[in-house]
Formats: sequence, C-alpha cells, structure tokens
Amino acid sequence: MKKELKKIYVIINPVSGVGSKDKIPDMIASRCIERGISMQVLNTGYAGHAKELTLRAIDDGADCVIAVGGDGTVNEIAQNLLFTDVFLGIIPKGSGNGLAHELNIPMDIKGAVDVIFAGHTSVIDACKANERAFFCTCGVGFDATISKEFAKEKHRGSLTYVKDIVESYLEYKPEVYELRVNDHTIREKAFLITCANASQYGNNAFIAPNADINDGKIDITILSPFNTFDIGPLAIQLFTKTIDKNSKIKTLRAKEAQIIRQKAGVMHIDGEPVMESEEINISVIKSAVKVFSPENTTFVGDVQRRINEVFQFFEDRMPVRIR
Repeated sequence: MKKELKKIYVIINPVSGVGSKDKIPDMIASRCIERGISMQVLNTGYAGHAKELTLRAIDDGADCVIAVGGDGTVNEIAQNLLFTDVFLGIIPKGSGNGLAHELNIPMDIKGAVDVIFAGHTSVIDACKANERAFFCTCGVGFDATISKEFAKEKHRGSLTYVKDIVESYLEYKPEVYELRVNDHTIREKAFLITCANASQYGNNAFIAPNADINDGKIDITILSPFNTFDIGPLAIQLFTKTIDKNSKIKTLRAKEAQIIRQKAGVMHIDGEPVMESEEINISVIKSAVKVFSPENTTFVGDVQRRINEVFQFFEDRMPVRIR
C-alpha cells in the first residue's frame, strides 16, 4: 500500500557519522516543501534519547518518523512504533544497517530518501527477548561478545570490527546452553546462538539465510564450536547466504523459544550489547511495524543495488574525488 504524508519527524543520531556534507535535512526538506508536508528535525544526545523523541513525535501527531543512523537508532525508534499508525522511514548511516539491508533500502542517502517519498509501505514482524524488542537479530555467545567490544571502540568501521573478531576469538570459550523450542529441550555447547527475525546481522552477513521478516516465526541458528580451519568456509558461507549448509550449523524455526545459560551476561539486541539474566524468552510480535520499503526488487535490480553499494563504499573512502 502507499502512504501520503502530512507530518514528518526526522531523528538523527550524530554519532553515526552524519555530517553537514550529507545535507540530509535539506534533502528531506525540499521534498516536504514540494508536497506541503510539515517537518521537524531532532538530534539525539544520549543513549535512549531516540525513544524519548519518538514518543514526542507520536504525541505531536506525526505520521512518519525517519531514523537517520544505525541499527541501534532504528531499534530505539521502531520499538515505540509497534501497532501504531506512524510509519518508519530509514536512512542508513550505521556500520551494519541490518534492517535497511533486509528491506532492500538503498545505502546511499538519495536512494533511501526516494524510497520514503515514493510512499510504498510494508508491515514487518518484530520480536522480543524478555522485554526488549528487536527487528533483525538477538543473540548470545560470540556475537554478543563482539557487540560488547565493538561498542567500546571510538572509531567504528569494518577494520575495527575485524580486529575485534580476531582478538575476541583467541580468548573466547564456548558455553553450554539449554534451548527449549517446539516442545523439545536441546542441551548443547555452542559458539553462538542467534535468534533471527531477519536473515542477516547487517552488511549482507546472512546468519539465518531462510528467515523471513513477515512469516511470524523466529529462525534460530546454533553454531557449534569449530577449529581455525573452519573459519574460512564459515566466513565465505556467511556472506554468500549458504551458512546453513555448514555441518557446524543447526537451524530451528519456531514462534517462541527459551534460552537458558549457565549465568547472566551479555546479549546483543540488533547488534547493541545489553546485560540479561541467564534465562531469555524469545517471542514473535506478528505484523508489528509499518515501514517504507521499495515497491519490488527484481534480481537485476538487486544486483544493481549491490553494485551501487560497492561503488559507494569505495567512493566514501577515496581521499580525492575524480570527476
């Protein structure tokens, strides 16, 4: 369906690298002026601020809140739009951009803005881990450890992420988990357990290749302990959407699940580290959030989008622009 907008709130996380050169407010404002749409721009100043600003937008009668930032910012905003008539717009400016990737939203600013003002919307599921909402993945184990280390970094980026993975892998010890799902109990030593609403972490790293953000189910990926010779194949399969074919991987699908670990500790929610108890209850919230997304994605269009993302990646890192 299509949505005509009347009042927009733009919530920007400056920490995500949004600078004056991006001119995101100006780009959105010009579209709003053309269409007679009211617009207000707000910047976040601390963790949890996006949630407060979203509630203000809802109270003020906004029919769309645009999240400008990474998965953490998107999560803070989206969790307050559950079962409302307020639509979520996403302009990805984070290090992973999991939900934007999952919805085939372009990684370039103009493309993402175009998607919002084209007006096509979809309704997606959300999930909960205890009382915390997530939209892509939550997990315990190694990926949660990485999220904790990555959150401490001053400068976030691909190289920093790889550094944290290598350093953490050398010290990480897999744990024993009890997983209760579909009336069965599984007890297993695991490197990580990921509960996925969407198919990927972000950056097209597909931890649950068959997950569908609209199917009312959670896809659970269990990665068993492995040796250094397994790292290469696992990495390749993660980015080629075939990790479920690896012998170290077990996959389950359910409407709800329970993870019991040996002690309380870190868990990640859409890539953000949080501390949780030893018992984590996972459930699906069906058809929870209305979001702007591309009208359709053909195979050719998807390939072209990925090529554009590669060019954008290198262009953003070029010391000198060639024209």
